[in-house]
Amino acid sequence: MTEPGQGQDPERVASLARRLRDWWRPEGMWRRGIVLAVSAVLLGLLMILHAHVPNAVGNLGSLLETFLPWLGMLGIPVLLTAAVLRRSTTAIVALVLPAVVWAGFFGGQVTDKRGTGGNLIVATHNVYAGNPDPAGTAREIVKAGADVVALEELAGNALPKYEEGLAKTYPYRTVHGTVGLWSKYPLSDVAPLNIKIGWTRALRATVKAPGGRQVAFYVAHLPSVDVQLDAGFTANRRDKSAAALGEAIAAERLEQVILLGDLNGTMNDRSLAPVTAQMRSAQGVAGDGFGFTYPAGFPMARIDQIMMKGIDPMSSWSLPRTGSDHLPLAASVKI
Repeated sequence: MTEPGQGQDPERVASLARRLRDWWRPEGMWRRGIVLAVSAVLLGLLMILHAHVPNAVGNLGSLLETFLPWLGMLGIPVLLTAAVLRRSTTAIVALVLPAVVWAGFFGGQVTDKRGTGGNLIVATHNVYAGNPDPAGTAREIVKAGADVVALEELAGNALPKYEEGLAKTYPYRTVHGTVGLWSKYPLSDVAPLNIKIGWTRALRATVKAPGGRQVAFYVAHLPSVDVQLDAGFTANRRDKSAAALGEAIAAERLEQVILLGDLNGTMNDRSLAPVTAQMRSAQGVAGDGFGFTYPAGFPMARIDQIMMKGIDPMSSWSLPRTGSDHLPLAASVKI
């Protein structure tokens, strides 16, 4: 006889053994979760073949590429959790495909590639036309310590406050339409840039950088894109402007070029290829993480860019949030 509370009930032990046996039964583990396994494979194939998703209907290809990193960051954990709960070895093994693909595409971006050095700091910020505190935004920009600053979406009534707040630190400046460039170094050959949208949202200027080198600076704010139920991802105006901007940069006579601005698209978006194919992203080369910039409250995509050719980016980082719906960016480069 076993006293109450002592020993173990043989039936309970046997029941537990049966449950463990059922859990680890090979045929059950491999048969369960077929739908999850297929979903994992399709997720991996979608990432691999993203360039083949057509833009003909609603610019679905560009929409997918804008949020491409999130396919893995959200899809893989969700499917993995479901596979564990379903106790499906098949689904877990199938998840290796999207995990490897995602790591191949974006693994290098999650590491810290920031270096030291550089002799010029540049910054860019879409300050937002409805910014409730342009004076405070100007103060934050000055705190960043950049040598050259580009601002986009400058509203007419707010422009005097930005000019006042930046004047002491940046003696050289030029404003065309809704974009401007402020610099600690002299500017020359300043001109608005036609990016085929009917009004001025881009400019070009030459900056006499450290060492006397002439560097071409482009500031651009490409047209916004929309996601609509009836029209899909409407980006035709943005794409046309990107082509015009790419042509201008390709025709640039100076060897060292820096592009600052809000391109309303990511480096993965094929529609920005006229620009991205000939320039390097400071964040991609010398940043820490993805550097998402929009929306400022919960950044999901990096649509603001610091790009260059003929110049080595040394470090890239995001600046503290201001009154804008975008985060400002900065990068240290070696001229």
